[in-house]
Amino acid sequence: MKTYKFKLYNHKRNRYLKRTINAAASIYNHCLALHKRYYRMFGKHLNKFQLMKHLAKLRNKNSYWQRVGSQAVQDICDRIDRSYKLFFKHHSKGVKPPSFCQSKKYKSFTLKQAGYQLIGNKIRIGKQTFGYSKSRVIEGKIKTLTVKRVPSGDMYIFIVTDAVSESIGVVTGKIAGFDFGLKTFLTNSNGKDIESPLFLLQAKKQLKKLSQQLSSKKLGSNNWNKARINLAKLHERVTNLRRDWFWKLSHKLCDEYDVLCFETLNLRGMQKLWGRKIGDLAFGTFLEILQTVAAMKGKQVVSIGQWFASSKLCSNCSHKHSGLQLRDREWTCLNCGTHHDRDKNAAINIQREGVSSLRLDTVRLPKEASVA
Repeated sequence: MKTYKFKLYNHKRNRYLKRTINAAASIYNHCLALHKRYYRMFGKHLNKFQLMKHLAKLRNKNSYWQRVGSQAVQDICDRIDRSYKLFFKHHSKGVKPPSFCQSKKYKSFTLKQAGYQLIGNKIRIGKQTFGYSKSRVIEGKIKTLTVKRVPSGDMYIFIVTDAVSESIGVVTGKIAGFDFGLKTFLTNSNGKDIESPLFLLQAKKQLKKLSQQLSSKKLGSNNWNKARINLAKLHERVTNLRRDWFWKLSHKLCDEYDVLCFETLNLRGMQKLWGRKIGDLAFGTFLEILQTVAAMKGKQVVSIGQWFASSKLCSNCSHKHSGLQLRDREWTCLNCGTHHDRDKNAAINIQREGVSSLRLDTVRLPKEASVA
C-alpha cells in the first residue's frame, strides 16, 4: 500500500469540504450517542452493520447529513467500531473509549469506492471540483481518498493505492544499537552521536510572540482568528521540519545498517517528567517512520524490553551497578574498573541484547555479517 499526500489550492469552494467535515462530525457524535445508549440498555457493543442501516434511513430525512456521502458515513461507523474494539481489548493498559468531538475539531472524512473523480490535477467530490498540487504521479489502483483539514484552515487529500514500493536497500551486514537521550538524540554503539535540531526550541521566541498576540485579541473576533491561524501555521511548520528530518535520518540509518536495535521507552512517563522537551524530540514519531523505511528497504528494527537495565550494566564485564542515578552521566565499574560514558555504554548493551534476541532466519544478512 502506498499513501500520497497533496495540498488543495486555497479557494472559496473549499468551504464546501469544510461544511462536509462539520456534517461528518455531527454524524460521528450521533453514532457515539447511539453506542453509549445501546451499551447502557443492553450491556454490549452495537453492531456496526445495524448502525449503518439506521443511518441510511436517517440521512434520507436529514438534508444536512446528505452532504456526507454514503461511503464516508460507513467509514465513520468503521472508525467508531475500531475504537471501541481497541478499548475493550486494551482498556486495562489505559486505552480510552472514543469521545464526542466538536465540529471545528473534527478533521476528516474518507471515501472508498465512489464519491470522487480525479481529472488531471483536479479532483471532483460531490458536485464541486477542486484543484490540488499534484507533485507526484499516482501509481496503482486507488483504495481510499481522505479529505483532511488542519488547524490553520488548509486542506489536504490523502490517496491510498495498492501500489507496492520497490525500494530495496543494500545489504551492509552491520548491526547497531541506539540509546535515546535528552541531550543527545541518539547515541550509536559505534560512537557516532546524532544531535536533534530541536525545532520547537528554535521557534520558541516566535511561538511566544504569536501566543501573546493571540491572547491580546478578543476571543472569536476576526483579528483573533487571524492570530490563531498564524500560530497554527508556525506549529505546522515545526512539525513538518521535524518529520522531514526524521525521514532523512531514517533513510540514512537504514542505508548504513541491516539491523537497528532500540530500547522500549515509557513515553507517557517521560512526558510527565520532561514535558515539552519530550514532545520536541518526538521519539515515538521517529520510531514509526524508521519502521516504515526499514520495511521498505528490507531492514529490521529490534525493540528490547522496557525493563532491561541498559545503563546499569557494564558493557565490559556485565556487572550491574544498581546504585546508578539518573544524574550520573559517567561511572566506573566496581568490578573491572572500566570507566563508562552512560549513553555509550547503554547503546552497546542495547546492541548486544538486540543481537541475542534476534531471529537470524528473518534477517537479510550475509554469512560475514558483522557487529558495528
